[in-house]
Amino acid sequence: MIHVLIAEDDFRVAQIHEDFIDKIEEMELAGKAVNAEETLSILKQKEVDLILLDVYMPDELGTNLLHSIREIHPSVDIIMITAATQKDFLEKAIHYGVHDYLIKPVTLEQFIESMNRYKKKKQMLQSTNEVDENLLQQVFRSDYKKQETAASLPTGIDGGTLSKIKSILEEEKDGITSEKAGERIGASRTTARRYLEYLVGTNDALVEQVYGIVGRPERRYYSNISS
Repeated sequence: MIHVLIAEDDFRVAQIHEDFIDKIEEMELAGKAVNAEETLSILKQKEVDLILLDVYMPDELGTNLLHSIREIHPSVDIIMITAATQKDFLEKAIHYGVHDYLIKPVTLEQFIESMNRYKKKKQMLQSTNEVDENLLQQVFRSDYKKQETAASLPTGIDGGTLSKIKSILEEEKDGITSEKAGERIGASRTTARRYLEYLVGTNDALVEQVYGIVGRPERRYYSNISS
């Protein structure tokens, strides 16, 4: 279980992010802090694996807090969720090893994609004791690999939509039909099925024939991407 600390002074945003966390398997709330002082206090008192950190805190900038966090809890992971768009904030976040940087407002879809990327990287590191080229590719170069392959996608397959479908598959452990997938991405069943069948063809998804309540067969898709 990944214990998450939300460091956010806007209680409405904090509640939204808490609701998002509730929808993700293997994640639970460790606490909520409304300022930098509370953030450091909770880190000393509770088990925290991941901090969702805002930049604009009432007593100190979240980016300035990064140094103190690393001193107290050097192994904790951090994802910035903020309205701050200044480049120097991003550069400082990268310097302190922040896993992701999300610009508010963050949708449920963006949130889940970020958490899934984080969980996948964390699970890969925990599942091996040796470093090889494949692990390095997954941890450090996965984004570049996606950019390279996006250019070679066939006609009718959009990289952004494909990424959404992959995230839905990873989230739906019990599988999903093309109809339900279409509803999730706001597209027709035919469109969703085209993407799902493409993923089956690339071995990123599995499919099985199941029978619904009225006995009509339907195809249910499952993620085949190792985590």
